[in-house]
Amino acid sequence: MIPETDSGWAVTTFNLLLVALIQGITEFLPVSSSGHLILLPSLTGLDDQGRVIDVAAHLGTLGAVVVYFHRDVWLGLSGLPGLLRGRIDTPGSRLAFLLIVATIPVVVAGLILELTGLADAMRGIVVIGWTMILFGLLLWWADRTGPQQRETADWTLPDAIRMGLWQAVALIPGTSRSGITITAARMLGYARTDAARLAMLMSIPTILASGTLLGIDVFPTATAADWRDIAIVAGLSFVAALMALTLMMRLLQSVSYTPYVIYRVALGLVLLWVGYT
Repeated sequence: MIPETDSGWAVTTFNLLLVALIQGITEFLPVSSSGHLILLPSLTGLDDQGRVIDVAAHLGTLGAVVVYFHRDVWLGLSGLPGLLRGRIDTPGSRLAFLLIVATIPVVVAGLILELTGLADAMRGIVVIGWTMILFGLLLWWADRTGPQQRETADWTLPDAIRMGLWQAVALIPGTSRSGITITAARMLGYARTDAARLAMLMSIPTILASGTLLGIDVFPTATAADWRDIAIVAGLSFVAALMALTLMMRLLQSVSYTPYVIYRVALGLVLLWVGYT
Protein backbone atom coordinates (compact mmCIF):
# COMPACT_ATOMS: atom_id res chain seq x y z
CA MET A 1 0.00 0.00 0.00
CA ILE A 2 1.24 3.52 -0.74
CA PRO A 3 2.37 5.12 2.54
CA GLU A 4 0.26 7.92 3.93
CA THR A 5 1.57 11.45 3.69
CA ASP A 6 0.69 14.31 6.05
CA SER A 7 -2.35 15.11 3.94
CA GLY A 8 -3.34 11.48 3.42
CA TRP A 9 -3.50 12.17 -0.32
CA ALA A 10 -1.30 9.19 -1.27
CA VAL A 11 -3.60 6.69 0.39
CA THR A 12 -6.68 8.48 -0.93
CA THR A 13 -5.28 8.44 -4.46
CA PHE A 14 -4.51 4.73 -4.19
CA ASN A 15 -8.08 4.09 -3.05
CA LEU A 16 -9.47 6.11 -5.96
CA LEU A 17 -7.34 4.26 -8.49
CA LEU A 18 -8.35 0.88 -7.07
CA VAL A 19 -12.07 1.69 -7.08
CA ALA A 20 -11.94 3.12 -10.60
CA LEU A 21 -10.14 0.10 -12.04
CA ILE A 22 -12.34 -2.44 -10.25
CA GLN A 23 -15.55 -0.68 -11.27
CA GLY A 24 -14.39 -0.18 -14.84
CA ILE A 25 -13.19 -3.73 -15.38
CA THR A 26 -16.05 -5.54 -13.65
CA GLU A 27 -19.08 -3.37 -14.53
CA PHE A 28 -19.81 -5.10 -17.83
CA LEU A 29 -18.24 -8.49 -17.14
CA PRO A 30 -20.65 -11.03 -15.60
CA VAL A 31 -18.76 -11.05 -12.29
CA SER A 32 -20.57 -8.33 -10.24
CA SER A 33 -18.93 -4.93 -9.91
CA SER A 34 -21.01 -4.01 -6.84
CA GLY A 35 -19.94 -7.20 -5.11
CA HIS A 36 -16.28 -6.37 -5.66
CA LEU A 37 -16.69 -2.77 -4.47
CA ILE A 38 -18.56 -3.85 -1.33
CA LEU A 39 -15.77 -6.29 -0.52
CA LEU A 40 -12.97 -3.79 -1.15
CA PRO A 41 -13.00 -2.10 2.29
CA SER A 42 -13.29 -5.45 4.10
CA LEU A 43 -10.43 -7.12 2.26
CA THR A 44 -8.01 -4.18 2.02
CA GLY A 45 -8.67 -2.21 5.19
CA LEU A 46 -9.22 0.93 3.13
CA ASP A 47 -12.10 3.27 3.91
CA ASP A 48 -15.39 2.79 2.10
CA GLN A 49 -15.29 4.80 -1.14
CA GLY A 50 -18.54 6.63 -0.39
CA ARG A 51 -21.32 7.98 -2.59
CA VAL A 52 -19.18 10.56 -4.40
CA ILE A 53 -16.90 7.89 -5.80
CA ASP A 54 -19.86 5.63 -6.61
CA VAL A 55 -21.36 8.39 -8.75
CA ALA A 56 -18.05 9.04 -10.49
CA ALA A 57 -17.54 5.35 -11.28
CA HIS A 58 -21.06 5.16 -12.70
CA LEU A 59 -20.40 8.17 -14.91
CA GLY A 60 -17.24 6.58 -16.30
CA THR A 61 -18.79 3.21 -17.09
CA LEU A 62 -21.87 4.87 -18.57
CA GLY A 63 -19.64 6.82 -20.93
CA ALA A 64 -17.83 3.62 -21.96
CA VAL A 65 -20.96 1.68 -22.92
CA VAL A 66 -22.40 4.69 -24.76
CA VAL A 67 -19.20 5.07 -26.80
CA TYR A 68 -18.92 1.36 -27.60
CA PHE A 69 -22.56 0.99 -28.64
CA HIS A 70 -22.89 4.48 -30.07
CA ARG A 71 -24.84 3.32 -33.13
CA ASP A 72 -27.48 1.58 -31.00
CA VAL A 73 -27.58 4.54 -28.62
CA TRP A 74 -28.14 6.94 -31.48
CA LEU A 75 -30.84 4.67 -32.88
CA GLY A 76 -32.68 4.68 -29.56
CA LEU A 77 -32.33 8.44 -29.11
CA SER A 78 -33.60 9.07 -32.63
CA GLY A 79 -36.73 7.10 -31.76
CA LEU A 80 -37.57 9.08 -28.60
CA PRO A 81 -39.48 11.90 -30.38
CA GLY A 82 -41.77 9.38 -32.04
CA LEU A 83 -42.17 7.45 -28.78
CA LEU A 84 -43.18 10.63 -26.96
CA ARG A 85 -45.92 11.05 -29.55
CA GLY A 86 -47.14 7.53 -28.80
CA ARG A 87 -45.69 5.96 -31.95
CA ILE A 88 -43.65 2.75 -31.90
CA ASP A 89 -43.39 2.26 -35.64
CA THR A 90 -39.64 2.64 -36.21
CA PRO A 91 -36.66 0.54 -35.07
CA GLY A 92 -35.47 3.47 -32.94
CA SER A 93 -38.77 4.08 -31.15
CA ARG A 94 -39.17 0.34 -30.62
CA LEU A 95 -35.70 0.02 -29.07
CA ALA A 96 -36.28 3.04 -26.82
CA PHE A 97 -39.65 1.64 -25.70
CA LEU A 98 -38.26 -1.80 -24.88
CA LEU A 99 -35.33 -0.34 -22.94
CA ILE A 100 -37.70 1.77 -20.86
CA VAL A 101 -39.92 -1.24 -20.15
CA ALA A 102 -36.90 -3.36 -19.18
CA THR A 103 -35.71 -0.68 -16.74
CA ILE A 104 -38.95 -0.27 -14.77
CA PRO A 105 -38.61 -3.41 -12.57
CA VAL A 106 -35.12 -2.57 -11.32
CA VAL A 107 -36.09 1.04 -10.54
CA VAL A 108 -39.17 -0.05 -8.56
CA ALA A 109 -37.27 -2.81 -6.74
CA GLY A 110 -34.39 -0.43 -5.99
CA LEU A 111 -36.71 2.12 -4.39
CA ILE A 112 -38.35 -0.59 -2.28
CA LEU A 113 -34.99 -1.86 -1.03
CA GLU A 114 -33.81 1.65 -0.17
CA LEU A 115 -37.02 2.56 1.67
CA THR A 116 -37.10 -0.68 3.66
CA GLY A 117 -33.39 -0.69 4.47
CA LEU A 118 -32.90 -4.13 2.93
CA ALA A 119 -30.24 -2.76 0.56
CA ASP A 120 -27.74 -2.36 3.40
CA ALA A 121 -28.79 -5.61 5.08
CA MET A 122 -27.66 -7.64 2.06
CA ARG A 123 -24.17 -6.13 1.85
CA GLY A 124 -22.37 -9.04 3.51
CA ILE A 125 -19.54 -11.39 2.53
CA VAL A 126 -21.65 -14.53 2.98
CA VAL A 127 -24.48 -13.17 0.82
CA ILE A 128 -22.04 -12.17 -1.91
CA GLY A 129 -20.30 -15.55 -1.72
CA TRP A 130 -23.52 -17.48 -2.27
CA THR A 131 -24.80 -15.22 -5.05
CA MET A 132 -21.44 -15.39 -6.81
CA ILE A 133 -21.65 -19.18 -6.90
CA LEU A 134 -25.37 -19.74 -7.51
CA PHE A 135 -25.85 -17.15 -10.24
CA GLY A 136 -22.52 -18.13 -11.77
CA LEU A 137 -23.72 -21.72 -12.10
CA LEU A 138 -27.04 -20.47 -13.50
CA LEU A 139 -25.14 -18.53 -16.16
CA TRP A 140 -23.12 -21.66 -17.01
CA TRP A 141 -26.30 -23.75 -17.33
CA ALA A 142 -28.07 -21.15 -19.49
CA ASP A 143 -25.02 -20.75 -21.72
CA ARG A 144 -24.59 -24.50 -22.14
CA THR A 145 -28.24 -25.32 -22.82
CA GLY A 146 -29.65 -22.18 -24.43
CA PRO A 147 -29.94 -22.18 -28.24
CA GLN A 148 -28.19 -19.44 -30.23
CA GLN A 149 -30.89 -18.73 -32.77
CA ARG A 150 -32.03 -15.20 -31.99
CA GLU A 151 -30.44 -11.79 -32.63
CA THR A 152 -30.80 -8.34 -31.09
CA ALA A 153 -33.33 -7.37 -33.77
CA ASP A 154 -35.61 -10.17 -32.50
CA TRP A 155 -36.08 -8.49 -29.10
CA THR A 156 -39.76 -8.42 -28.14
CA LEU A 157 -41.89 -6.87 -25.39
CA PRO A 158 -42.25 -10.16 -23.45
CA ASP A 159 -38.47 -10.61 -23.65
CA ALA A 160 -37.88 -7.08 -22.35
CA ILE A 161 -40.24 -7.69 -19.43
CA ARG A 162 -38.60 -11.00 -18.52
CA MET A 163 -35.08 -9.62 -18.78
CA GLY A 164 -36.14 -6.56 -16.80
CA LEU A 165 -37.45 -8.73 -13.97
CA TRP A 166 -34.22 -10.71 -13.94
CA GLN A 167 -32.25 -7.45 -13.91
CA ALA A 168 -34.03 -6.45 -10.71
CA VAL A 169 -32.58 -9.57 -9.04
CA ALA A 170 -29.13 -8.03 -9.58
CA LEU A 171 -29.86 -5.61 -6.72
CA ILE A 172 -28.74 -8.49 -4.50
CA PRO A 173 -24.97 -7.89 -4.14
CA GLY A 174 -22.83 -10.41 -5.98
CA THR A 175 -25.50 -11.31 -8.55
CA SER A 176 -24.06 -9.14 -11.39
CA ARG A 177 -26.44 -6.99 -13.42
CA SER A 178 -24.77 -7.89 -16.70
CA GLY A 179 -24.45 -11.53 -15.68
CA ILE A 180 -28.12 -12.03 -14.81
CA THR A 181 -29.41 -10.22 -17.91
CA ILE A 182 -27.05 -12.24 -20.12
CA THR A 183 -28.31 -15.37 -18.39
CA ALA A 184 -31.91 -14.38 -19.11
CA ALA A 185 -31.10 -13.60 -22.75
CA ARG A 186 -29.35 -16.94 -23.23
CA MET A 187 -32.38 -18.70 -21.72
CA LEU A 188 -34.50 -16.92 -24.33
CA GLY A 189 -32.27 -18.24 -27.11
CA TYR A 190 -30.16 -15.19 -27.98
CA ALA A 191 -26.65 -15.80 -29.29
CA ARG A 192 -23.79 -15.04 -26.91
CA THR A 193 -22.78 -11.73 -28.49
CA ASP A 194 -26.40 -10.63 -28.90
CA ALA A 195 -27.18 -11.55 -25.30
CA ALA A 196 -24.26 -9.41 -24.16
CA ARG A 197 -25.30 -6.57 -26.47
CA LEU A 198 -28.84 -6.50 -25.05
CA ALA A 199 -27.47 -6.64 -21.51
CA MET A 200 -25.14 -3.71 -22.18
CA LEU A 201 -27.89 -1.63 -23.79
CA MET A 202 -30.13 -2.34 -20.79
CA SER A 203 -27.36 -1.06 -18.54
CA ILE A 204 -27.54 2.46 -20.00
CA PRO A 205 -30.91 3.57 -18.56
CA THR A 206 -30.25 1.54 -15.40
CA ILE A 207 -26.89 3.19 -14.71
CA LEU A 208 -28.36 6.55 -15.66
CA ALA A 209 -31.24 6.11 -13.22
CA SER A 210 -29.07 4.94 -10.31
CA GLY A 211 -26.42 7.57 -11.04
CA THR A 212 -29.06 10.30 -11.12
CA LEU A 213 -30.48 9.23 -7.75
CA LEU A 214 -27.00 9.22 -6.22
CA GLY A 215 -26.10 12.48 -7.93
CA ILE A 216 -29.11 14.29 -6.44
CA ASP A 217 -27.61 13.72 -2.99
CA VAL A 218 -23.98 14.25 -3.97
CA PHE A 219 -23.64 17.09 -6.48
CA PRO A 220 -25.30 19.97 -4.55
CA THR A 221 -22.81 19.61 -1.68
CA ALA A 222 -19.73 18.53 -3.68
CA THR A 223 -16.53 20.38 -2.81
CA ALA A 224 -13.57 21.18 -5.04
CA ALA A 225 -11.82 18.07 -3.69
CA ASP A 226 -14.90 15.99 -4.50
CA TRP A 227 -14.92 17.22 -8.10
CA ARG A 228 -11.23 16.36 -8.40
CA ASP A 229 -11.96 12.83 -7.17
CA ILE A 230 -14.95 12.55 -9.50
CA ALA A 231 -12.83 13.52 -12.50
CA ILE A 232 -10.09 10.99 -11.62
CA VAL A 233 -12.44 8.07 -10.99
CA ALA A 234 -14.75 8.82 -13.93
CA GLY A 235 -11.82 9.03 -16.35
CA LEU A 236 -10.13 5.85 -15.18
CA SER A 237 -13.41 3.93 -14.98
CA PHE A 238 -14.21 5.00 -18.54
CA VAL A 239 -10.90 3.72 -19.91
CA ALA A 240 -10.97 0.46 -17.93
CA ALA A 241 -14.61 -0.26 -18.81
CA LEU A 242 -14.10 0.45 -22.50
CA MET A 243 -11.10 -1.89 -22.64
CA ALA A 244 -12.89 -4.66 -20.71
CA LEU A 245 -16.03 -4.33 -22.82
CA THR A 246 -14.09 -4.40 -26.08
CA LEU A 247 -12.14 -7.49 -25.01
CA MET A 248 -15.23 -9.36 -23.81
CA MET A 249 -17.24 -8.71 -26.98
CA ARG A 250 -14.34 -9.92 -29.12
CA LEU A 251 -13.77 -13.04 -27.02
CA LEU A 252 -17.46 -13.98 -27.12
CA GLN A 253 -17.15 -14.60 -30.83
CA SER A 254 -15.12 -17.72 -30.04
CA VAL A 255 -15.25 -18.29 -26.26
CA SER A 256 -18.17 -19.19 -23.97
CA TYR A 257 -18.99 -17.60 -20.58
CA THR A 258 -17.35 -20.50 -18.74
CA PRO A 259 -14.15 -18.59 -17.76
CA TYR A 260 -16.28 -15.99 -15.96
CA VAL A 261 -18.24 -18.76 -14.23
CA ILE A 262 -15.02 -20.40 -13.00
CA TYR A 263 -13.86 -17.05 -11.58
CA ARG A 264 -17.21 -16.47 -9.87
CA VAL A 265 -17.30 -19.90 -8.26
CA ALA A 266 -13.68 -19.69 -7.09
CA LEU A 267 -14.17 -16.23 -5.58
CA GLY A 268 -17.47 -17.29 -4.05
CA LEU A 269 -15.87 -20.26 -2.30
CA VAL A 270 -13.13 -18.03 -0.88
CA LEU A 271 -15.69 -15.54 0.38
CA LEU A 272 -17.78 -18.25 2.02
CA TRP A 273 -14.68 -19.62 3.73
CA VAL A 274 -13.83 -16.14 5.03
CA GLY A 275 -17.41 -15.39 5.99
CA TYR A 276 -18.04 -18.60 7.92
CA THR A 277 -14.64 -18.78 9.63
